[in-house]
Amino acid sequence: MDLKKYIRNVIDFPKEGIMFRDITTLLKEPVALKSTLDELYELAKDLKVTKVVGIESRGFIFGSMLAEKLNAGFIPIRKPGKLPAETESQSYDLEYGTDTIQIHKDAIKIGERVLLHDDLLATGGTALAAANLIEKLGGEVVQISFIVELSFLNGRDKLKNYDVKALVDYRNEE
Repeated sequence: MDLKKYIRNVIDFPKEGIMFRDITTLLKEPVALKSTLDELYELAKDLKVTKVVGIESRGFIFGSMLAEKLNAGFIPIRKPGKLPAETESQSYDLEYGTDTIQIHKDAIKIGERVLLHDDLLATGGTALAAANLIEKLGGEVVQISFIVELSFLNGRDKLKNYDVKALVDYRNEE
């Protein structure tokens, strides 16, 4: 299925000069939603994943659905102050600034096989920070999956030590 036709382009969001790829238009279409989940599942079904980690907030949507299909647990990575128990933190650069993410310290056991999921790969900073958190807790990142990749931003370069999968690639800013 051509998922690109279900993704809305929003100019100047969240800041001027950014072309935002909005998956909410994909989420509202049952056929596109199912197709996206099925494609992500096919990429991960043989990896013996024990945990799926989703990055706030859009990574929670397919991350939790993938966890259910893979018979794995789901772990949220969130912005500071959103998780109630003791956390590990990691700061990183975005294509338009800096940020910090956190995970519960008890979320992953040593040796667990982890699928990391987010909706979009841009510069790779968020995913690399999340992978670092997973590894700090002793997990093994067996795949990082995305719905959308903005390959012109070269985010895959930061993730070269990981198995990175994306369903839709935008090779330029248009």
